[in-house]
Amino acid sequence: MTIELKDNQLLKPFSYINGSWHSSEAQLAVTNPANGKVIANVANAGVIETELAVRSAKKALKHWASQSAAQRSVILKKWHQLMLDHQDDLAQILTLEQGKPLAEAKGEILYGAAFIEWFAEEAKRAYGDTIPSPSTDKRIVVLKQPVGVVGAITPWNFPNAMITRKAGAALAAGCTFVVRPATQTPLSALAVAELAERAGIPAGVFNVVVGSDSRGMGKVLTQHPDIAKFTFTGSTNVGKALINQCSSTVKKVSMELGGNAPFIVFDDADIDAAVAGAVASKYRNAGQTCICTNRILVQKEVAETFTSKFVEAVSKLNVGDGISPDTDIGPLINSDAVSDVETLVNDSVSVGAKVVLGGERAPDSNNFYLPTVLTNVTNDMPIARNEIFGPVSPIITFDSEDEAIEMANDTEYGLAAYFYSRDIGRIWRVGESLEYGMVGINDSAISNVSAPFGGVKQSGFGREGSKYGLDEYMEIKYLCMGGL
Repeated sequence: MTIELKDNQLLKPFSYINGSWHSSEAQLAVTNPANGKVIANVANAGVIETELAVRSAKKALKHWASQSAAQRSVILKKWHQLMLDHQDDLAQILTLEQGKPLAEAKGEILYGAAFIEWFAEEAKRAYGDTIPSPSTDKRIVVLKQPVGVVGAITPWNFPNAMITRKAGAALAAGCTFVVRPATQTPLSALAVAELAERAGIPAGVFNVVVGSDSRGMGKVLTQHPDIAKFTFTGSTNVGKALINQCSSTVKKVSMELGGNAPFIVFDDADIDAAVAGAVASKYRNAGQTCICTNRILVQKEVAETFTSKFVEAVSKLNVGDGISPDTDIGPLINSDAVSDVETLVNDSVSVGAKVVLGGERAPDSNNFYLPTVLTNVTNDMPIARNEIFGPVSPIITFDSEDEAIEMANDTEYGLAAYFYSRDIGRIWRVGESLEYGMVGINDSAISNVSAPFGGVKQSGFGREGSKYGLDEYMEIKYLCMGGL
């Protein structure tokens, strides 16, 4: 498959280690989920290359950490600008390997680049403290220093932004970075590495290792003694295993894991706004986001009105190849993902859920699933208990505010939640009662660089973005000066 880019140097088929491009006889085919065509064959690295990247990052750490925050900021801002300059090419690469509509891909490039800019500026505000001493002959000073070499594993659903959100903070803090991107979407990561090199990021500071040996490479990133911090975005089950591996060397860890986001519509809500918010939250990236709406909880008094308007809005969404300008929903990442969605829908229908829209694969396709709406759903059905990761909306009704809160919190996950209401008292009560790290109130577009992104319970720990995101890559050091 031929890709036409304005800058063909952005399409890299090699891992990027210590400022060099590393080839391999073993190859990894990257395919377009919309049509199954091979986009590129990328060198398939493994444990040896991952260990080399860690050693390179360790070697580069002292020099990079010794640079002033202002010096690092200048380089990071060049990186940010290069991403903006190449937005169209980066978006095309992203859509071809991941499948999301091109407009969404362009939005992700801007979103991802914004983290580089944000942390380039935030690094200059990594303030310490002076603390009043309990005695007159001592002084207490608190410093923040880079934690060290960072290992990262990132997912396929946001192959640009999930890297920049971590790397921007890590590099700004003075850390060096080794990332293993998802094997389905390595080209976006490698394009970002090409721009990092052009921006003047020194060799060894930013490394991208692509390979199919997830277990072996993961063990290097979680157990290598030179890795000081490990960060992961992905499923809860995988995250638990990686946390366990990190315990052998007591690494600093941050985890952004699975979700089961409730979207609550109360009887006093602006129904039209709620419908628009639910459609945007649920069907972005074909439902393949960790914070997308997973369950729609609607108060019985407005359930019929909401459902009618929601089904009408969803029925207008166009399914197709993400490259097409008319596409609203692209393919799922692969046929296994479609099968998983099919199983959740079919199992729920078998116990009483009703399909009112969609409920099947798109005709003559492997990876496309039609936008789907289910009614007559209860909170204990498979479609409500599990993270769907597909374009399916289960609608569940409730009677009271207390019941809605109880249903929303009845899950091991706690990443994002949403609700619509115009009652200021209810807004405070519900907002404080929901057991989630992020709550959207009359708004489903909650992700931005200045806000802390992260969850509670089995959705993980740590925060990305915002002023809090920099702290994830720094250690606090206390200096006690005596004999004064």
